[in-house]
Amino acid sequence: MKEIVGIRFKKGGKVYYFSPDNLDFEIGDFAVVETVRGIECGEVVIANREMADIEIPSALKSVMRKASEEDLSILEKNRQKEAFKVCQEKIALRNLKMNLIDVECTFDNNKLLFYFTAETRIDFRELVKDLAAIFRTRIELRQIGVRDEAKVLGGLGICGREFCCKSYMGDFNPVSIKMAKEQGLSLNPTKISGTCGRLMCCLKNEQPAYESLLKITPKVGAIIVTPNGEKGKVIDSNLITGKLRVKTEKSEVPVVLDRVEVKLLR
Repeated sequence: MKEIVGIRFKKGGKVYYFSPDNLDFEIGDFAVVETVRGIECGEVVIANREMADIEIPSALKSVMRKASEEDLSILEKNRQKEAFKVCQEKIALRNLKMNLIDVECTFDNNKLLFYFTAETRIDFRELVKDLAAIFRTRIELRQIGVRDEAKVLGGLGICGREFCCKSYMGDFNPVSIKMAKEQGLSLNPTKISGTCGRLMCCLKNEQPAYESLLKITPKVGAIIVTPNGEKGKVIDSNLITGKLRVKTEKSEVPVVLDRVEVKLLR
């Protein structure tokens, strides 16, 4: 077991684990740490706790220090850089077919990271030279996908709430069309796709509940025994309410029964 704290560097971003190095942190505190990108300042989202070695993805680095007022001021200034506008101007000047999405600056001002989307591979070597000459720091450009774009920009889903990927999801989970089928949804792409054009993340979120209901709910075509002892065939079922429309041997008119009232034969 090792003591860890969980730190996130952007809202809805992935949570990284660090050793607190004998410091006590509460959720909402900020800490300065060293990452593969350089020195960063992030928000503590998991306070000091013990975690099994097998659950920790890699060797833990220690927190450098708790963020001071000066550190938080630097963090805010970095967020207010005008790098986004400058990069957009350079992209237009060089007529590059790319869409700039976001800009990040490492806490130590050692690197600027520009995130963009594009339909094809882009030769941005000259753009990097332009930006490096202006900002006098290391420049990195990263091409991201449409799901990452939605996570960065955010927005409201058809449910009226903020995108799951923007509000709380650290990583994207695989979503399949099979989930939509098991949940009884229309397979019309416009009905089950998010703003990013990919299958909605909430299909994955709701799948465990539907899998549990599928185990206890007779499927369409199943042969059951009604509370009266009659055999019947399920012609429709509602997983959420548990209601079944059953056609019995003695009647052509379907009856509505609850799944807990019937006994499954096959």
